[in-house]
Amino acid sequence: MRILISILSFLIFFSCKTSIESTYSGIPRIQDKILIDGHGNESSWSSLDWMPLDQVWVGEIPTEQDFKGKYKLTWDENYIYVLAEIQDDVLLDIHEDGLVNYWDDDCLEIFIDENNSDGNHQFNNSAYAYHIALNLRVTDIGVDSLPMYVDHHVKTAKVTQGNSTTWEVGVKAWNEIPGVRGEARKYKAGEDIGFMVAYCDNDSSPEREHFIGSNVIEGEDKNRGWIDAGVFNNWTLEE
Repeated sequence: MRILISILSFLIFFSCKTSIESTYSGIPRIQDKILIDGHGNESSWSSLDWMPLDQVWVGEIPTEQDFKGKYKLTWDENYIYVLAEIQDDVLLDIHEDGLVNYWDDDCLEIFIDENNSDGNHQFNNSAYAYHIALNLRVTDIGVDSLPMYVDHHVKTAKVTQGNSTTWEVGVKAWNEIPGVRGEARKYKAGEDIGFMVAYCDNDSSPEREHFIGSNVIEGEDKNRGWIDAGVFNNWTLEE
């Protein structure tokens, strides 16, 4: 009986794992031109299914009134496009200096490892963790271990109506050149990248209250994406 239960448990786990991987394995190419304006009304977006932002990396599970998020992905040679719809009852930006404790303000965060190299990217350019603030400034840590603005890496627009904000983002690819910022390059079909989407939520505290991401991160420390690209989702750019 124990052997039978073990076999059934393995089959259920494998089936679920396969289903998850097949759901999140490919990013389709856009079918029309996308204008990054925060509206997301292009036909390419309407043809794609929403994916949830529902994995709690920091804090407790928020109520749906406090936070609820979902996103879509597509791409062309210039950008990986992200359309995120965030329902957040309080939008908070308490740090006037966007290079100070920027992760404790409400912000959309996008992680990209453009050549799927995995590994440590904390103080190098092998991967990026882009924090996009409510004022659309983009911050990441530089090779000198200091935060820096990298607005030229990401193009963003957002529209807020009530407690719902639509974020439309285009993320460029940057060649990995150790010690320097590198240069932008073109995306191409068939290549594999590491990618995640997340949201930092703070309603009234000195530190963020929730950090909600797009994928499961194993272990007790789930806030590792800003250091370890090995926890990113693996995606293939499909034609």
